[in-house]
Amino acid sequence: MARAVALVFIVSAAALQAPRHRAARSVSRAAATLEEPVATKADLLPRERYIASNRFKTRGGKAAAKFEARWANRKSRLATLDGFRYFSLFRQVPLEDVVGERGAAAMGGNAPSYDYMSFTIWDDKKAFNAWRKGDAFKEAHGGTSIAAFLKAMVSSLRVLKGAPSPVFYDGLLHLAAPPSADPAK
Repeated sequence: MARAVALVFIVSAAALQAPRHRAARSVSRAAATLEEPVATKADLLPRERYIASNRFKTRGGKAAAKFEARWANRKSRLATLDGFRYFSLFRQVPLEDVVGERGAAAMGGNAPSYDYMSFTIWDDKKAFNAWRKGDAFKEAHGGTSIAAFLKAMVSSLRVLKGAPSPVFYDGLLHLAAPPSADPAK
């Protein structure tokens, strides 16, 4: 009797699993028929700008204020370089300030892992690479001497959690507000 019950149990379990496998196969086939071919360059919008970005995580406490002050007070020749359009430093706005006390959970995700992002906008990648390989980049990143480099590294270690995380984008659909006739704006 126990043998018959065990056999029935095994056969029943196998019968229960069979539809699951068939369903998985039919879902796989359906997904395969929905896959799109890879987009070619001709399918995509043309690049209008090149964007270099870094994401930063600060250590907390006064580190954020020190980080912002370092950006605000550092010398930069970006505005004098060919192909440079603009720079912006962004501070993360806590999601609680936007969507209420539930924060990231209200948006269906996790809180962002970075506090700040910097963006430099260039006419093209060639202009960005010319800056990156030139003296203006070295000056901005403490590369003018060993002492300046070490000072920049120590300062970063005190303020940041880890190294910056670079991300690069093709700028598409460039729009800008017309210049204001009112100089106060």
